[in-house]
Amino acid sequence: MDEGGTPLLPDSLVYQIFLSLGPADVLAAGLVCRQWQAVSRDEFLWREQFYRYYQVARDVPRHPAAMSWYEEFQRLYDTVPCVEVQTLREHTDQVLHLSFSHSGYQFASCSKDCTVKIWSNDLTISLLHSADMRPYNWSYTQFSQFNKDDSLLLASGVFLGPHNSSSGEIAVISLDSFALLSRVRNKPYDVFGCWLTETSLISGNLHRIGDITSCSVLWLNNAFQDVESENVNVVKRLFKIQNLNASTVRTVMVADCSRFDSPDLLLEAGDPATSPCRIFDLGSDNEEVVAGPAPAHAKEGLRHFLDRVLEGRAQPQLSERMLETKVAELLAQGHTKPPERSATGAKSKYLIFTTGCLTYSPHQIGIKQILPHQMTTAGPVLGEGRGSDAFFDALDHVIDIHGHIIGMGLSPDNRYLYVNSRAWPNGAVVADPMQPPPIAEEIDLLVFDLKTMREVRRALRAHRAYTPNDECFFIFLDVSRDFVASPQEQELLLTASDDATIKAWRSPRTMRVLQAPRPRPRTFFSWLASQRR
Repeated sequence: MDEGGTPLLPDSLVYQIFLSLGPADVLAAGLVCRQWQAVSRDEFLWREQFYRYYQVARDVPRHPAAMSWYEEFQRLYDTVPCVEVQTLREHTDQVLHLSFSHSGYQFASCSKDCTVKIWSNDLTISLLHSADMRPYNWSYTQFSQFNKDDSLLLASGVFLGPHNSSSGEIAVISLDSFALLSRVRNKPYDVFGCWLTETSLISGNLHRIGDITSCSVLWLNNAFQDVESENVNVVKRLFKIQNLNASTVRTVMVADCSRFDSPDLLLEAGDPATSPCRIFDLGSDNEEVVAGPAPAHAKEGLRHFLDRVLEGRAQPQLSERMLETKVAELLAQGHTKPPERSATGAKSKYLIFTTGCLTYSPHQIGIKQILPHQMTTAGPVLGEGRGSDAFFDALDHVIDIHGHIIGMGLSPDNRYLYVNSRAWPNGAVVADPMQPPPIAEEIDLLVFDLKTMREVRRALRAHRAYTPNDECFFIFLDVSRDFVASPQEQELLLTASDDATIKAWRSPRTMRVLQAPRPRPRTFFSWLASQRR
């Protein structure tokens, strides 16, 4: 500016000059005069700075809570946990999984050294307990989850066995005494398991029907299985799901959608029969919803035959294709089961898992509604409450990803499902279930709204992977409000590595606060002396 306060350069020219500067230089230039300070806070300027500095695609919007591009730039620059503060070396082999407690005060780690470690999440992280699972014939631990009130820890692992063994086990550990409360078989091991309520968990079992057809049975287990009465159930069958073309149910998780406006969310998404892959079901729990009659002798004969196969009392005499043809014939006669409604819908939950219908590679997400009366081990056992025509449970919704699913996670409010996948080529056709299409190197991040069952955001791509279909590993997504970080402390991040270490990261803002010199407390006599002056 000249001596009279008139700008020597127009704002538009100052703006163009500032566009060629970096963020730090723009802020420094803004201290020169009022004109430059005003231009240095220009929204269009900081939008350009944001996309250029963070190298984000320009169609990616800013955070919904951000009031300006300047604030969004500052948030990511100053509050993202990117400063390494601590390295934990207590594990002796690859660290496979980390999970935070709901309070954020603790976290657990699983490793190929076959231990589950529980940590105190203070400013300096410390080890509280280490559970060695090798005495229980485990090969390694792979997954853990805290229950809702952080009193119990679910730990999932893989059994020692042949190279192609798929058996696993789930252990429940008390977080008060660190005692091992119960153990539950889990097959295949990549079902992983999850909590349904504070004291009950879901596990899986797999029954082979043919070469490429099987049945996944999902069980509800009581975490406390040392009951005194033999009449008290500690386990109950939840669902029996048919698997076609070598697929299986994997990676189960539960979404609590009770806070949504509509109690029957799955019914709003359309008829499940219109899904890209139809869900096979041999009947309905309610005779009133049967759409068309089927020959009773054929239906009963197939039902009893498959029941004997699942219970190990018979071997399938039909070929794989003939068996699947019989199943499809019953479906063609109209035996489909719509999603069940609860009386209020207020406490329904949704079981979410990976599955498929074309190949063994997980390429679909199955969703099944769990009603309140199903959330307890009390009541009928081993399917006694089923209708006489029921055999498999129909899924309420299927989301086709058209690629290999390698990761899933829920938003803190359980409304949004985040999915990592590696896409198949456009127009890919699966001719052989044992030969899935090639997968892309790029990892896509898809977001689905569990209220509408629709994709709500364009796929984002950042990381790359190079392993083939049969060597893909699963990534557990821990989604917090702003970052992949602690659910309560947004400016703390933990990372696990193949080098057996866990690293803790904090934001630059947190580090400034922790490292700032604190004023020394003044004694009474020093205060008295200052008053006399």
